[in-house]
Amino acid sequence: MSSALTDLFPHPIVQAPMAGGVSVPKLAAAVCEAGGLGFLAAGYKTADGMYEEIKQLRSLTGRPFGVNLFMPQPEYPGASTGSTGAAGAAPASAAAIDVYAHQLAGEASWYEAELGDPDSGRDDGYETKLAVLRDNPVPVVSFHFGAPSREVVDALHRVGTFVLVTATTPDEARAVERSGADAVIAQGIEAGGHQGTHRDIPETDGSGIGLLSLVAQIRETVNIPIIAAGGIMRGGQIAAVLAAGASAAQLGTAFLATAESGANALHKQALTNPLFVRTELTRAFSGRPARGLVNRFLREHGPYAPAAYPEIHHLTAPLRKAAAKAGDAQGMALWAGQGHRMARELPAGQLVEVLAGELAAARTALSGGGGIR
Repeated sequence: MSSALTDLFPHPIVQAPMAGGVSVPKLAAAVCEAGGLGFLAAGYKTADGMYEEIKQLRSLTGRPFGVNLFMPQPEYPGASTGSTGAAGAAPASAAAIDVYAHQLAGEASWYEAELGDPDSGRDDGYETKLAVLRDNPVPVVSFHFGAPSREVVDALHRVGTFVLVTATTPDEARAVERSGADAVIAQGIEAGGHQGTHRDIPETDGSGIGLLSLVAQIRETVNIPIIAAGGIMRGGQIAAVLAAGASAAQLGTAFLATAESGANALHKQALTNPLFVRTELTRAFSGRPARGLVNRFLREHGPYAPAAYPEIHHLTAPLRKAAAKAGDAQGMALWAGQGHRMARELPAGQLVEVLAGELAAARTALSGGGGIR
């Protein structure tokens, strides 16, 4: 990775931007202050809301940080909105969304909540957020669900911003490199939350590339630096992805359990609760493949959820909010990576220090011929 970018964070540890209220300013600030790269998640926020969080974060730390944006999504047949976005196969029809809404009627009755409006918006305020970030530059901006245009990347470069883009395959990594981005975030199938696939097609629901294999393949495909993401919970795993060719590691679930995380207490507890034994990719909550702890809602509705993001996200939002208010983890979207049982309830800054110590020990063991613990 270019020295200018690595100089931003002394430890090769990036805190993943987790949308939905998890990646709050105090979490990002704690990670930055400890020597990692903290991130804010602009997804599902207004441009004004994003800007307010940027100002809050700047009041908490003077160190570099990042902001993550969601790429706009392609139109679906029969939609009432007019925006289009990242390239991809045609999503589910309006009729399929209506059928799923009918299937969720029982959930709405149970939680005494109205279903949300699926046509609440598809572009997540993308252009307005870009304008804010051009007028008020931040050190790093990352993109999820597709690669931005070369013009967008060039505009961010002109104001001194580094650009990162998620990829889940070598072909997507090529698109990231063509966009002019400074680095690619290689997201393995182990990752919690939404897969950052550039094209959302049903055929990819149950498949994906494991992180170490993905890093190796992307390393041989592109010439830009790699940040590895997916299931990383220990410093030894960071050492492994660095040895495989990555320049840094991005961790999400590991930071979800920290005190500074904005995640619901039920979500934090569920990570190590024996009741939740595994994770699964599902469209049940958002209409796009995302990895979460298997609970009642996921089991009952996952098999029937259409490929319709963000329509299903908007549709289920009131249900998820009502479940959280009722203290019912079985109705919440409990995003988590495959390493969730290894979560540690530490302050975020201390977690960075522990991970850095584990990384150093693993590197020493490797150089001395020992094994990674």
